[in-house]
Amino acid sequence: MCDDRIHEIDKEANINSILCYTNKMRKRKKKRKSNFILTFLLTFSLVTLIGVFCILAYVLLRENGSSAGKNPPAKEVISLVPEAVPVGDALEEAGGPEEEPSKYGALLADEAYMAANNMYAKEAAEEEQVTIAFAGDILFDANYAVMATLLQKGGDIHNGIAPEVMEEMKSADIMMVNNEFAYSDGGAPLPEKQFTFRAKPSTVSYLADLGVDIVSLANNHSYDYGEQALLDTLETLKGAGIPYVGAGVNEEEAMAPVYFIVNDMKIAFISATQIERLDNPDTKGATETSPGVFRCWNGEKLMQKVAEAKAESDFVIVYVHWGTENQEETDWAQNKQAPELVAAGADLIIGDHPHILQKIEVIDGVPVIYSLGNFWFNSKEIDTGMVRIVLTKEGLQSYQFIPCLQSHCRTALLTGAEKERVLAKMRAMSVGVEIDADGYVRW
Repeated sequence: MCDDRIHEIDKEANINSILCYTNKMRKRKKKRKSNFILTFLLTFSLVTLIGVFCILAYVLLRENGSSAGKNPPAKEVISLVPEAVPVGDALEEAGGPEEEPSKYGALLADEAYMAANNMYAKEAAEEEQVTIAFAGDILFDANYAVMATLLQKGGDIHNGIAPEVMEEMKSADIMMVNNEFAYSDGGAPLPEKQFTFRAKPSTVSYLADLGVDIVSLANNHSYDYGEQALLDTLETLKGAGIPYVGAGVNEEEAMAPVYFIVNDMKIAFISATQIERLDNPDTKGATETSPGVFRCWNGEKLMQKVAEAKAESDFVIVYVHWGTENQEETDWAQNKQAPELVAAGADLIIGDHPHILQKIEVIDGVPVIYSLGNFWFNSKEIDTGMVRIVLTKEGLQSYQFIPCLQSHCRTALLTGAEKERVLAKMRAMSVGVEIDADGYVRW
């Protein structure tokens, strides 16, 4: 029995030894694990500190190098480039970010080519868009009511065109009107023509006052005082720096588009007249050797010019003199030629001649206003208006009709109930389009 007790005691001692040994091993493992974690954290911290130190050293060395004139950061280079200078090449040479190359940069740099091809550089108020506005017929002849009344009031154009209308005109990047008379002191009125219009060459300054950038001469009054007065008109406009379309010293010039390059977009303007509809009209059509207007009663040459302009432009505008005077409905010749112009490549069609407003229509996505009516032309009280569009490189972004009223030899902007009255009239005529309360047209 004593031996059994001794055996149990030895057994218990062995167990205690084993437990003691196990506890020691656990403590050693725990200690090794703690040492490992501590070592890892110390190593990570040391590496991080070394990395931060290297980065700081690199930045300090680069700044010291920049201050010595070596490799300035691209941002500094950009800030030194004038806004008017294309910066793409400059940034590339400086090692900065590349800009999208200018589509027309090389063309703009060739001033001789630009001048020889009726191309004009133009700055826009905003970098990403171009605003273009259009109005109808104007008349500066002192023998007729609008100009006679203006001269009686001292000759200030504000007494003929209300300041708020002038603000709309001048705020456009490009403003276009129909110049329905000759600038000349010479020539003689065409015999047997009931109304003939001629203004003093000095009145061309009113165009600048109104913010006009381009005029159409394709109408039935540019030739009222004959060939010499038309030639005087061309020279007067050139002297004032106002581009013109629709007439010229010969057919080539009369048919030639005018191009504006603005915000890296090339915009073509073409103008022609269907009036008068005679084989031998009072308003002579230009020929290969004689001055006159661009006639489009036979539209073949007009369609050809539109197609040519479309091939080398981003947007083509056709300003056409057509329709029947004082008739609200469009006539068969307008209805025939409008789709032909669209098929040829026109992106926008602006019409005049009827002296009153006509409908807005959209043909295959191309908006057409068939007549803007008189803008500042006679003493009649008559509804009129302006069209204002916004273009981007993606195309036409907005189209707005702005109601105005010609009354008592003055053109004013309409507001309130009168504005809504004219918009309601345009809605009634313009089937297939929506015109909202601000005159924006949607289709």
